[in-house]
Amino acid sequence: MRLVIPEKECQDQKDRNRQNLYMSESLDSLAQHYHQRTKYHPKTLSDRALDWDNQPSPFKEYKIGVEFDLKSHLQPIDQEGTEKDFWSRLSRLLFCTYGLTVSMLTLRGDPVYLRATPSAGGLYPAEVYLISRGTPLLPAGLYHYQPQSHSLLHFWDSEVWTVLQNACLWHPTLDGTQMAIVVTSIFYRSAWRYLDRAYRRVLLDTGHLLGNLELASAINDFRPHLIGGFMDEAVNRLMYLDSEGEGTIAVLALADLQDLQQHLPLAPTVLSSSTHRNYPKLAEGELLSSLHRASSIPETDNPPTLKQLAVKRDDDLPRRDKYNFPFCLKVSTVTNPIDWGKQLTDLETTILKRRSTRAYSGANLTLTELKALLDFTYQPQSSIDQHLDPTPDYCDLSLIETFLAVSGVDGLEEGCYYYAPKAQELRQIRFKNFRQELHFLCLGQNLGRDAAVVLFHTADLEKAVMQYGDRAYRYLHLDAGHLGQRLNLAAVRLGLGVSGIGGYFDDQVNEVLGIPTDEAVLYITTLGRVKG
Repeated sequence: MRLVIPEKECQDQKDRNRQNLYMSESLDSLAQHYHQRTKYHPKTLSDRALDWDNQPSPFKEYKIGVEFDLKSHLQPIDQEGTEKDFWSRLSRLLFCTYGLTVSMLTLRGDPVYLRATPSAGGLYPAEVYLISRGTPLLPAGLYHYQPQSHSLLHFWDSEVWTVLQNACLWHPTLDGTQMAIVVTSIFYRSAWRYLDRAYRRVLLDTGHLLGNLELASAINDFRPHLIGGFMDEAVNRLMYLDSEGEGTIAVLALADLQDLQQHLPLAPTVLSSSTHRNYPKLAEGELLSSLHRASSIPETDNPPTLKQLAVKRDDDLPRRDKYNFPFCLKVSTVTNPIDWGKQLTDLETTILKRRSTRAYSGANLTLTELKALLDFTYQPQSSIDQHLDPTPDYCDLSLIETFLAVSGVDGLEEGCYYYAPKAQELRQIRFKNFRQELHFLCLGQNLGRDAAVVLFHTADLEKAVMQYGDRAYRYLHLDAGHLGQRLNLAAVRLGLGVSGIGGYFDDQVNEVLGIPTDEAVLYITTLGRVKG
């Protein structure tokens, strides 16, 4: 159900529209317009010199605040339930979600710090905050996670929980939790390199982070409840953000599963925004900020509660596999789940050692390996015996489709396949080796050519906008990034190479692979054997 924009705000928007002499004549929503305008095309893509002297810092610093050091708590969890236990779990949770894991030097001699979460260009636009309702161990207020020192900075010490609840339309999970995570993005960090297309990267990077947070929570007895629908400006103001440069992307109620009262029922994750089809012509450089504002949920006095809106979770929506081609080759992907070790120790190790692959050998994967990758990514219920969450929160996975270009998998014909998650099978679309085309599609990157499998996440953008308004663009990319991170970790656990690609010739993907034109390409993940 959509939130109704107050009449005054509607009139203000109409007045602004009338004042603009050059209005868009397209019937596309702003989200569709943004996607079309930020596509890469072979004839128009050109190299752009980066202003290295103005490269943004990947770290946000506060001049005042009380620091809670977390480094000393990076040790095995104390099972006796002491104060040390809580701090160890929280420390490990944040470190596995977004901590610094490697330090290296660039060719310019500048230090670069890689984190547990992958980020396009190593720019790390996301920021992680913690809100405490007020507990004996964690005083009420706002905290910023500082990865450079692995600490929490308590920069606001007043009680803000009621304000958070109101901004999140009284999401029921906030009634039963004592902590919440807020993930924001500093847009310029990515826009410095990727310009308007950076919004895609920002959302995918946040999705990666949500994937890590989900799994790191399972390791440390927490459960994050995703809140993707909130009144944006209310949350930004609560967090003291400069909304022109930094915006909230996701809120998560963080339940402590060692407290039985925080074993909460699942709740809806998303709300709809308005759909903007009458907007001014936008110059280059205005697309990112315009879409982010347009996809925001406006602030209202006395907002309705989530219960009053009667919103459903995506799990409650009818599921089906979108494509079932007649007479096509169908291959079952049912398999045994990946073993993550006793108490998920191997999962934590995998999160911390994950790296994006820079070169593949071109050697084949096995069908067993491919099945294991798909099982962990799309079938979380398979790992319930290992105490992983069988129903992790997404925005709406029913909108995401998956296609695979198979160039080298033992026991599987070359070609393009549709992955049907409900039936757990691969359905062949085209019979062909696509290595050269994939090299071209991925902007000449050898990763596309030498990978054994290139996986594409797509969505019917028009359908998604009809369901969720322009905010659908956020939801689609958050989910694609979340799935991509699970794929990353599964590949690393199996000793395989993996690398996400956010830069590609959009329209040519559909053309070469035979994917329907209404499937907007969201994300590409390459998989293969690492070149020695």
